[in-house]
Amino acid sequence: SKAPSPNFLCYTCKEYVEDLAKVPKAFLQEANVRLIVIGQSSYHHIKTFCSLTGYTHEMYVDPQREIYKTLGMRRGECNNVSVRSPHVKSNVLLGSIKSVWRAMTGPAFDFQGDPAQQGGTLILGPGNEVHFLHLDKNRLDHVPINTVLQLAGVKPVNFTNKPQIIDI
Repeated sequence: SKAPSPNFLCYTCKEYVEDLAKVPKAFLQEANVRLIVIGQSSYHHIKTFCSLTGYTHEMYVDPQREIYKTLGMRRGECNNVSVRSPHVKSNVLLGSIKSVWRAMTGPAFDFQGDPAQQGGTLILGPGNEVHFLHLDKNRLDHVPINTVLQLAGVKPVNFTNKPQIIDI
């Protein structure tokens, strides 16, 4: 199982989850893997967030951020790390403006949870065994989804809109 932790309104989280939504259920079932997203907002926002991102895999919320604290996920950004998530398409300014606009026009202002809370990626199980843990240093410090899929034994996904070349 894999558990990125989105902040439901943050544009980087939204764009990362939009790419997670492209992971075919068949790929996961073939590898006997569950894809789970844990957000830090209220459960009232799951349906809206899923329709916004197209995400149809499992999603849970942790509004008190207990899981985040237990795993040692940081609050605040570590800006001296130059990282660029391959899954974030917006530039920082435009993305931040979109996030603020969603907050102002959205159904509720608590949609975002704690904007300073960083997330991470885990591969767990079977049982309590942790096979992989990445704690994000800032909002662009995502592990490429295909890296995580590969580590979990799942086939990679083409995230670009370019047609794939298949060798026969």
